[in-house]
Amino acid sequence: MLNKKTIDDLKNLKDQKVLVRCDFNVPIQNGVIQNYNRIDGALPTIKKLLDQGAKLILCSHLGKPKGEALPELSLAPVAKALSERLGRKVLFVSDPQVTGAETRALAKTLKAGDVLLLENTRYRAEETKYGKDERAEEYAKELASLCDNGIFVDDAFGTAHRAHCSNVGVTKYCRENAVGYLMEKEIRFLGQAVENPVRPFVAILGGAKVSDKLNVISNLLEKVDTLIIGGGMAYTFKKAEGHRIGKSLCEDDKLDYALDMEKKAKERGVKLILPIDNVAAKEFSNDAERRVFEEIPDDWEGMDIGPKSIARFCAALEGARTVVWNGPMGVFEFENFAVGTLEVCKAVAGLKDATTVVGGGDSVSAVKRLGFADQMTHISTGGGASLEFLEGKELPGVAAADDRQ
Repeated sequence: MLNKKTIDDLKNLKDQKVLVRCDFNVPIQNGVIQNYNRIDGALPTIKKLLDQGAKLILCSHLGKPKGEALPELSLAPVAKALSERLGRKVLFVSDPQVTGAETRALAKTLKAGDVLLLENTRYRAEETKYGKDERAEEYAKELASLCDNGIFVDDAFGTAHRAHCSNVGVTKYCRENAVGYLMEKEIRFLGQAVENPVRPFVAILGGAKVSDKLNVISNLLEKVDTLIIGGGMAYTFKKAEGHRIGKSLCEDDKLDYALDMEKKAKERGVKLILPIDNVAAKEFSNDAERRVFEEIPDDWEGMDIGPKSIARFCAALEGARTVVWNGPMGVFEFENFAVGTLEVCKAVAGLKDATTVVGGGDSVSAVKRLGFADQMTHISTGGGASLEFLEGKELPGVAAADDRQ
């Protein structure tokens, strides 16, 4: 793991104000939270700090209000949910300025064990402009001043790949900057899997586009023993090899890149495994007629991996000790085209003595929807962040935390 200060390194927290960046970017419809996973994921860090007698000020973004105080993107429902889960009232001010006079006054009155949740940090347009706008610097200062420029804890891995005021800017003005339990867990599992894996190490990449994972493919080929490529991105590789892919997803400007990656895999002795058959349809619909092809006719579109590919992928996973999976194998949102993703899910979940890490929004959704989440070692909370981690990039939100002495 990166040698960053964690909340377990923080001492003498009684009566100390602690600003915590959480990831409460949850789906809300008509004021009702549809999924509590991210809220529940923040509880261990929150409870740890409360047990130490801290005064907590929590902050998060929700959606993309782009500087507008949109009522439907208020964090008020999250404050209510936190109150219920913590068994104590969570203070909340509907403050379009986030750090306005009423919020500042309330922050000054906090007692040990109190919890204050700030309004959506993106109600201020400056939030996403740190390093690009002088007003963003002021906003970062305002956020840090709420905890008396004392202690900041970042537990929002989902935004770690972005340098914003509430996760990077504040660290410049706080005395101590640590990562929370959720962030620590992400760094540990993703970092261990990529940098020091128990072998054999197998990576599975899916999703729509090669361009979304250009650097991920190249970086993983430096580290894995086997790389499995499915989903829409596989058709670019198949076309590059000269196969017929019908009207399937394809990035013609990435055909040479695909061949370069196949060459790189061969040179490094990495097994690069692609589908050998596909389930296709003439229409993008769950109810469309399904047929299996090795060479897809012109008026058909690949929607899932076929039975031979499923067998091939599952065989490649046998005996794996470390697995990183990012991206579904097909249009898993349609039940009739979710078979490939389901079977790969089963294969990964059934591995014994293996560390299995699932990252990326679609693959996480697939694993949860198909009922295998509790059988994976780690489900990443950060889609873009986990992808950039796999690329080998330094994440600003992680880098901003203090190094452990």
